[in-house]
Amino acid sequence: MVEIVAADIGGTHARFAIADIDGGRVTALGEPVTLRTADHASLETAWEHFAAMLGRPLPRAAGIAIATPVAGEVIKFTNNPWIIRPALIDERLGLDGHVLVNDFGAVGHAVAQLGDDCFRHLCGPDTPLPATGVISIVGPGTGLGVAHVLRRDGRYFVSETEGGHIDFAPLDTIEDAILARLRTRYRRVSAERIVSGPGLAAIHEALAAIEGRAVAPMDDKTLWTLALEGGDSLATAALDRFCQSLGAVAGDIALAQGAAGVVIAGGLGLRIADRLVRSGFAERFTAKGRFEGLMASLPVRLVTHPQPGLYGAAAAYAAARG
Repeated sequence: MVEIVAADIGGTHARFAIADIDGGRVTALGEPVTLRTADHASLETAWEHFAAMLGRPLPRAAGIAIATPVAGEVIKFTNNPWIIRPALIDERLGLDGHVLVNDFGAVGHAVAQLGDDCFRHLCGPDTPLPATGVISIVGPGTGLGVAHVLRRDGRYFVSETEGGHIDFAPLDTIEDAILARLRTRYRRVSAERIVSGPGLAAIHEALAAIEGRAVAPMDDKTLWTLALEGGDSLATAALDRFCQSLGAVAGDIALAQGAAGVVIAGGLGLRIADRLVRSGFAERFTAKGRFEGLMASLPVRLVTHPQPGLYGAAAAYAAARG
């Protein structure tokens, strides 16, 4: 068994935990510590803060997930002033070795290694994810993450993609109106413009325009709270439409990737889990014309692990070095 640091670095928060790995897999993940990135000058100082909170020297190996593409000699975040130079990570953090992955790539590793008890059935056959073939992963959040895991001969391979940026495909007149409204702002409307945290506001505004309603401006957090509480009919309608669109996009991704199973991931997925199973998600997922029978045969599950990014960062290290 080897002990490592798992880190999941986003725009707002940096999460850390100690993980145990053995035989290329994660065997335990300790209690996570969440720090605000705005309260720390760099990854190095946040790392030191975590070590101080732990009260002992940190392991000299790490799996690190970051919410930005892993490319180039200098990595900058979109909503985080930290700068990471991959070539200096070991020196700056006192490590003998590390694995650095994109945050949604880490989710792919988590999906590949988590047990069936960490998934909830959404639609299709209520069976475990297949041991062989492609598992498509779709994660609505600040954006729309897309990846896939290929399982073959007892091994697995993770590929991160930019699948969230495929074109949005409307399926009825209401979605035609949503698309038309968004086209006044953007030359090209991707699926991410609708199926993401900020996408709920775009749907809400379009539905208000269809009904000729004037709606007071509100931030995304307030709108999501209204929608989930169910006390505002227009916000509720927007959330129902969001769930339908997520089903349609997830189905498109599954067809494109040749999936044998599909996983919905991310904190937003957990928040709307109960709504997904009561919405038109399943109908839109399977509504693929001549392939409806195929789509209905795919198990679609939701990740319920509370820290898939941290677990996945550790799993990425385990797969590469364990």
